[in-house]
Amino acid sequence: MTLLYTGIDEAGYGPMLGPLCVAQSLLSIEDWTPGEPAPDLWKTLHETVGKSKTDAKTKIAVGDSKKLKLANSSKTKHPLFHLERAVLAFLAARDGAYPKTDLDLYKTLGSDLESHPWGQGDPIPLPLGVSHDQLMIDASHLKTVMGKRGVELVDIQVRTIHVHEFNDLFCTTRSKASATGLALEEHLRSADAHRQDFAHTRIICDRQSGRTRYLGMLSGVFDNLEAVEESARASRYTVGDELGIMLTPKADVFFFPVALASMAAKLVRELMMMRFNRYWQTRNPGLKPTAGYVQDARRWLGDMEGVITNDEREAMVRLA
Repeated sequence: MTLLYTGIDEAGYGPMLGPLCVAQSLLSIEDWTPGEPAPDLWKTLHETVGKSKTDAKTKIAVGDSKKLKLANSSKTKHPLFHLERAVLAFLAARDGAYPKTDLDLYKTLGSDLESHPWGQGDPIPLPLGVSHDQLMIDASHLKTVMGKRGVELVDIQVRTIHVHEFNDLFCTTRSKASATGLALEEHLRSADAHRQDFAHTRIICDRQSGRTRYLGMLSGVFDNLEAVEESARASRYTVGDELGIMLTPKADVFFFPVALASMAAKLVRELMMMRFNRYWQTRNPGLKPTAGYVQDARRWLGDMEGVITNDEREAMVRLA
C-alpha cells in the first residue's frame, strides 16, 4: 500500500509586522503496511537527511525551523542557509531544478505576494547562502535515497496571509486563530483532493493553542470523521483505517513532514521580510531591519516616525 503522509505548520503567528505563512508538505510512502504508524522519515532517509545543525555538516537538516534558522548576525553562513538548503533540495530532487529567485519560489509553492509597495520590487536571487553545486549534489543524493526507500515528494504549499487579510479576519471573528484556521482548512482540502490517489492518508498538524476539539471544523472537510482522542497530548480523528488526522504540540520536532513544512513556511516569511526591509531602507537609509516580532517591531515603528504615513502604518500593522 502507498501512504500519503502530510504535515502542516506555520511561521509568523506572533509578529506585529509581515505575513503569517502556513505550509503543508505532502509525501508518498510506498510499501506501507496498514495499521502501522507512519514511518520515521529521519530514519528512512538517514543517509542523506539529519535533524540538527550538527547533522548538517554531512547531511541536509530537516527540523524545527526556529532552531535551524541562524542568527541574523551569523558570520559563517547566511541566516537562511539550512532553510533554503532543505526546501530547495527537495524541490530540485522532485523537479530536476530549484527556483532561482524568490518570485519563482512563491510561484512553485503557491504563495501570494504582498500587494503593497513594500512587498514588490526586483526578484531576490536564490540561493542566498548555499552554492549551486552543493544544492545539486544534495538534490541528486536525496533523489537517489528517496527512490531506493520508496519516498516521493508530492508537493509543498505555503499559504501566505498578509496583514490586510489577517486584520479582516480578526475584525470579523475577534480571534487571530481564525487566520491559521482558514489556512489549515485550505490545506486539508488540498490534502483531501490528493488522497483520492492513495489508499491511506495520515495528516499531522502542529497545534498552536490549547484548543483540543476540532471535530466540527474537520467534519466540514472530511465525511464520516470520528474523534479518537481530544486531549492536551493530541487531538486524533479517523475515517476507518483510510484516513488519520492528528493535531499535537511540537509536531515539527517529532514528525518529518511537519518539520519540512515548518522550514518552507519560515523560508517564505523570511524572504518576504527581506522585501519589506529592502523597501523601507530605501525610504529611510541606515534603518535597522526588523523580523517583525512585537518588541522589535515597536522599535522599528519608532525609528520610522515621520517617515511612514498613518495609512501605511495601518496597512502594515496587525491588530492582534
